[in-house]
Amino acid sequence: MTTPMERLRNKITKEVLWLYILRLLKERPMYAYELKERIKEAFNFEPATVSSYVVLYKLEKEGYVTAEWQESQTGKPSRKYYKLTPEGEKLLEDGIAFLEDMVSKLKGE
Repeated sequence: MTTPMERLRNKITKEVLWLYILRLLKERPMYAYELKERIKEAFNFEPATVSSYVVLYKLEKEGYVTAEWQESQTGKPSRKYYKLTPEGEKLLEDGIAFLEDMVSKLKGE
């Protein structure tokens, strides 16, 4: 049985993974596995690998990110890099504003 805090952590991390992905892509283009690792470093939770790919696919399909294959200079396989679009940047801003508004209301401000 999960505790209320465990459920809250899951709801505001794994269930809104798109927010964390867009935030990291605001810094620079990244490939899927790199994003998963950066989420772990920057936000202290680890999404399932398949979840990252599913969310990236949806974000790309909806126009919030674009994807481009890049050949490796070191002989490694080419990678698909994702980049934030202006629509994705707006979605990120709207998501953060919504969360800030909810936190403000919870604090009674």
